[in-house]
Amino acid sequence: MTTIIDVAARAGVSTATVSRVLSRPERVAEPTRLRVLEVVRTLGYAPNVAARTLRTLRAAKILLTVPDISNPFFASVIRGAEEAARDAGYAVVVGDTRHDPEIEDQYAEMLSRREVDGLIFLGHRLPESLQPLLDLRGDAAPIVNGCEYSPGIGVPSVHIDNAAASGEAFEHLVALGHRDIGVITGPTISPISRDRLSGATAAAARHGLVDRLRVRTADYSAGVAFEQARALLLEGVTALYCFSDEMAIGAISAVAEAGLSCPGDVSVVGFDDVPLARYFQPGLTTIAQPKAMIGRRAVELLVHILRDAPSPPRQVTLDHMLIVRGSTARPRH
Repeated sequence: MTTIIDVAARAGVSTATVSRVLSRPERVAEPTRLRVLEVVRTLGYAPNVAARTLRTLRAAKILLTVPDISNPFFASVIRGAEEAARDAGYAVVVGDTRHDPEIEDQYAEMLSRREVDGLIFLGHRLPESLQPLLDLRGDAAPIVNGCEYSPGIGVPSVHIDNAAASGEAFEHLVALGHRDIGVITGPTISPISRDRLSGATAAAARHGLVDRLRVRTADYSAGVAFEQARALLLEGVTALYCFSDEMAIGAISAVAEAGLSCPGDVSVVGFDDVPLARYFQPGLTTIAQPKAMIGRRAVELLVHILRDAPSPPRQVTLDHMLIVRGSTARPRH
């Protein structure tokens, strides 16, 4: 069985350098780091994680909580996070909080008990049980928020500019000639929903369409969006803009149930660009978020904190993109 001594001897460095390459690679010069990593791969060396945990009082685990694990959007975020964590020598523990504050606190206790080294939460609430830790450690608290952006929470965050992205989605419909547009939001308690509604409303105001805007609130699910879309169709909208792809798919079903076609009679826009969006019939026009990159950058921020790196960035805003597919067209009338 290969040991750290074997790796050090082959690479011509000390065992301390090998350990540093595997635990804090940013502190090792690149030529040395690459040489050690090549020897690690060649010899098939695997560190004894359990022993290292006992020595460093680190669990070598990151907790990642998601508000709804059944949502395909989060699957891509989790995959990106796991890849980045594995590269940094951490395992990922995933918790499904189901939008329940009590469950969020139960998972957060894992950090308080030091069963995990850090927390990335993809919802909009900081678990109440972690507020004392945040008050005590401030910027050094190993907590990162992904997807949402709530500056009042006071933790680093990775997200897109949801207001700007939403404005682009709405502008697309206006450019096609739509004037009576229905908007189906997510829960208004969510900063993401508020930002996306703000962006859509601002775009409507630029074109003098605020009075013709129809807004309904849903919960990011296809079922509730189906019901809200059905009501909006009765109000004569020619386009529906939904704050998630899952809701957009529900809206397209409501269009079909009403005996109408998409996009012939009603255009539909979603948000997220989940894998199914491009294969749905019609292909879904949507805002693409860099889902895997959100997970990866959130882990990188957290590892930055865990390794006491200087001046970690507080906020990371990633690029988004409007993807135009077959679910939008010029209005028939």
